[in-house]
Amino acid sequence: MKFTRRSFLRHSAATLSLTAIPSPGAHADKPKIRVGSCTLRLDQARQAGLDGVQLWAGGAADELDIYKADTRARLKTQIRETGLPICSLMLGLLNSYPLATDPRAPAWLRQSIEAAQDLGVPNILVAFFGKGDLQADRKIKEPEFASACRRIRDAAPRAHDAGVTLSIENLLSAEQNLRMLDTIGHEAVSLYYDVYNTGKSMKYDSPAEIRLLKGRITQIHYKNGPRYLDEDRPYFEAVTAAIREIRYSGWIVLETSSPSKDGVADGKRNGDFVRSLFA
Repeated sequence: MKFTRRSFLRHSAATLSLTAIPSPGAHADKPKIRVGSCTLRLDQARQAGLDGVQLWAGGAADELDIYKADTRARLKTQIRETGLPICSLMLGLLNSYPLATDPRAPAWLRQSIEAAQDLGVPNILVAFFGKGDLQADRKIKEPEFASACRRIRDAAPRAHDAGVTLSIENLLSAEQNLRMLDTIGHEAVSLYYDVYNTGKSMKYDSPAEIRLLKGRITQIHYKNGPRYLDEDRPYFEAVTAAIREIRYSGWIVLETSSPSKDGVADGKRNGDFVRSLFA
């Protein structure tokens, strides 16, 4: 078929008329949020309609439970059966046996990294609460801070090679956490941000902190003490607005209680609320 200039223009106009023209904002980036739980098992998370779970790595022992071959084999079976992933491992034992001072802590970091790699877990929560708290009266405990930074820095190359991020969760302010990250100075280390610990317990301005920490947060905890998340809607709306503003995409992990004593039902209620905030 031979096209003249006039027929070409008619053909082009017809083609354009059949092409959907997106409305303003149709391609606006929407955060890719997955909702997990650190209080439910994989099968329970599936029943609650959640996307995955965070798991406790184990108690104080020379060998973490998560490092044991039979534990990981059992978890791999559960992952296959539920179709859900483990989004992170939690080194909660460091709250009683601090990373900064316990001689076993470097081995626990190594074991958790190897276990995470084997299970396909991208993130390890490195906790600093209780005896492991790095602050007192909002001032950094400098010796413990220096030791913790050194031990995390030593473990970071192994984590990087395993495709795992070490995410620090603590009671420090955003500015203090930026100092910690800069002191460690490794791309495999980031922050685990808990919006309740910061805004409710420490009375920091959580939305402002989130904005300041843009690009430094790898996972986020949502919780509301003994209550459902939707019972404090204005607070979580403000926090979520800040999270959207920094263009965070990733996991929101529910560290929520169960007021009704039905963990699955309460997990669903809280999960549905979080999804509504990001809709």
